[in-house]
Amino acid sequence: MKSVWGLALACTLLLAVLVRADEVDVDGTVEDDLGKSREGSRTDDEVVQREEEAIQLDGLNASQIKEIREKSEKFAFQAEVNRMMKLIINSLYKNKECDKEKNMLHVTDTGIGMTKEELIKNLGTIAKSGTSEFLNKMTEMQDDGQSTSELIGQFGVGFYSAFLVADRVIVTSKHNNDTQHIWESDSNEFSVIDDPRGNTLGRGTTISLVLKEEASDYLELDTVKNLVKKYSQFINFPIYVWSSKTETVEEPIEEEEAKEKEETDDDEAAVEEEEEEKKPKTKKVEKTVWDWELMNDIKPIWQRPSKEVEEDEYKAFYKTFSKEHDDPMAYIHFTAEGEVTFKSILFVPNSAPRGLFDEYGSKKSDFIKLYVRRVFITDDFHDMMPKYLNFVKGVVDSDDLPLNVSRETLQQHKLLKAESSPFVERLLKKGYEVIYLTEPVDEYCIQALPEFDGKRFQNVAKEGVKFEESEKSKENREALEKEFEPLLNWMKDKALKDKIEKAVLSQRLTQSPCALVASQYGWSGNMERIMKAQAYQTGKDISTNYYASQKKTFEINPRHPLIKDMLRRVKENEDDKTVSDLAVVLFETATLRSGYMLPDTKEYGDRIERMLRLSLNIDLDAKVEEEPEEPEDATEEPEQDEEEVDAEESETQKESTDVKDEL
Repeated sequence: MKSVWGLALACTLLLAVLVRADEVDVDGTVEDDLGKSREGSRTDDEVVQREEEAIQLDGLNASQIKEIREKSEKFAFQAEVNRMMKLIINSLYKNKECDKEKNMLHVTDTGIGMTKEELIKNLGTIAKSGTSEFLNKMTEMQDDGQSTSELIGQFGVGFYSAFLVADRVIVTSKHNNDTQHIWESDSNEFSVIDDPRGNTLGRGTTISLVLKEEASDYLELDTVKNLVKKYSQFINFPIYVWSSKTETVEEPIEEEEAKEKEETDDDEAAVEEEEEEKKPKTKKVEKTVWDWELMNDIKPIWQRPSKEVEEDEYKAFYKTFSKEHDDPMAYIHFTAEGEVTFKSILFVPNSAPRGLFDEYGSKKSDFIKLYVRRVFITDDFHDMMPKYLNFVKGVVDSDDLPLNVSRETLQQHKLLKAESSPFVERLLKKGYEVIYLTEPVDEYCIQALPEFDGKRFQNVAKEGVKFEESEKSKENREALEKEFEPLLNWMKDKALKDKIEKAVLSQRLTQSPCALVASQYGWSGNMERIMKAQAYQTGKDISTNYYASQKKTFEINPRHPLIKDMLRRVKENEDDKTVSDLAVVLFETATLRSGYMLPDTKEYGDRIERMLRLSLNIDLDAKVEEEPEEPEDATEEPEQDEEEVDAEESETQKESTDVKDEL
C-alpha cells in the first residue's frame, strides 16, 4: 500500500512539474517577484559558458579556447606566487589605472617577440627582467654610439601589475625563431600552447587583459588616451590607440534617388539638368571612421642640445605641454651633470596664474614634472622649487635616477643617504639650504677654499653649528642642560670616559638619539676614511696620528625617548651594567651613523648580542648547545673500505703491467 501511495505522489509531483514547465513555455516570461515562487533561486548553469564565450581572442571561438586550456601545458611560477602576487598587487604599485572596452583590453607591439622558452622564463619567473637581460646583450650598441636609454624594464615585476585590474592575462607572442604561442595566467599558475591560428602577428607581442568587475570604470577610450599621454607622452616609440571619429564625407547619390528626383522635376529645367549631369551627383553623409590615432606626437626637445632647438620649437612645446595659448615670457634649457645627471627646460608664463598670491604656500604645485627615461614619474614636489616660484612650469628628465619598483618614488641612493644624515636633521627642518659634498676630493677643496662670496663654509659634521634662538628658546635650552647634567657628566666621566671628549645636548638632532661630532679642526668621518685609505699611509706621521687620535664630542637628543629613559636609570643607579652597555652601544651606533669606523667590531657585536638577550629575557650566561659527536666506528669503516679498494686497484694495475711486459 505504501508503495502505491509513493508512486501516486511521484506521479503528482511529475505532473505538477510538467504543468509548470508548460506554463513557462507558453508565457515566455519569468515571474518578476521571485518571492512568490515556490522554488528557490537556482544557479545559472550557463554563466560559465557565457564567460568563456566572452573571453576570446580574435579568430578563436569558445570551443577552441576550451580546447586550448585543456591541452595546454601547465606551469607553476618560479617564486612563492601567493606571497609575491600579494606584495605586487598590494604594496609595490600605488595606483590602479587601466582602460575599459568590452571588458578586455589589447596591447600590441611589433617588437622582437618571445619564443616558448622565453615566455616561460621571462613571464614565469617573478623578479626576472627580460629588459635587463636584453640590455646586457646590447652593450655593444653603446660602443657604436647608439643609445639604449629607451629600454625601461629593470625589476622584472612590472608585467604582473596587470593583475591589479585583470583576473586573467593572455599573452600572444611571435618570435622569428619560433612559432606563435599563447601564454595565459590567472596569477596562480600559467599555461603555454601553440597558437592554433598560426602566425597572425608577423612578429611581436599582444597582451590581452580580462578586466575585473571593479575595473570597469576605466573602460572608456578617453581614459586610455589620458593615461598614455600622462605617462608615455615623450616615449620615442610611437604609441597608437584604435579610436573612432565622425567625419562628413560626400557620397554619390544612388540611381534610385536620382530617378525620383528626375520624376519630380519639370521639363522647363532641361538645360539645368544637362549641366547637372555633367557634374557628379553627391550628398554629404556623416560616417564613423575607425583608425589608429597617434598619442605621443610631441618630441622631447630637452634631449637635444639647446643650440639645435629653434625658438619656435620652444614656444610650440610650451603651449602643448602647459595647455596655454600665450607664448612664455622666458625659458631656460640646461643640463646638470654630477652624481645624478638630468636635463631640464623651465618656463616662466607670460601672465601670473589665477590666485597666485591668494593660495600662496597652501596650494600644491604640480607644474614641474619629473621623468625618468621619458616616462612620467611624479609631479608631487614640495621642495623642488621655492614657494615664491610656484608659477614656474617645466620638465626634469634623468636616465640614471634610482626608482623603486612602482616607479612612483625614488630608490635608495648615495645622495639620499647624505640627505638622511643626522647632521642635517635640524637644518632641513628649519628650511636651511645644504650643499651636499659626496666626492672624496670635496673636503680637500673646502679646506683650501674656506669661504665664498664673503661667507664661510660650515661643516655640519663638526662643532660650531649654531642657530638663531629667541630668549624663550634660550631659557628652555638652559633648563634642559640643567636637567640632563647628571647624564652628561656620567657619560663623560664613567660610561664613555676613554672614548669622548665631552657630552653635550645637541641642537642639530630632531629624530636621531645621538651623533658623534668632530672638533672644528678634527677629521670628519669622510676625511678619516680618506686618510686611512691612502696607500702611502704608514702610521708614523705625527700630524696624522694626532688628528686620528683626537676624541670627539658626543651629542645627545634630550627629546628622544631612549635618552630620557637613560636619564631616569642613571638617577636611580649609576652602576647599572645594562645602562653602561646601552651607553656604549649608542656611542658605537652613533659612530657608524656619523660616518666613522669602529676600531673593534667584535666587541660591538658582543654588546649587541647581550642587549638582544636582555630584550628576549634570555640568561646572559646561557651557553650554546654543543653539536653531538658521531661514533668513531661509523667514521672508520668507510676509511677501511677505501683502503681495501685502493689495494685492489693497485693489484690490478700491477697485473696489467706484467702482461704488457710479457707482450
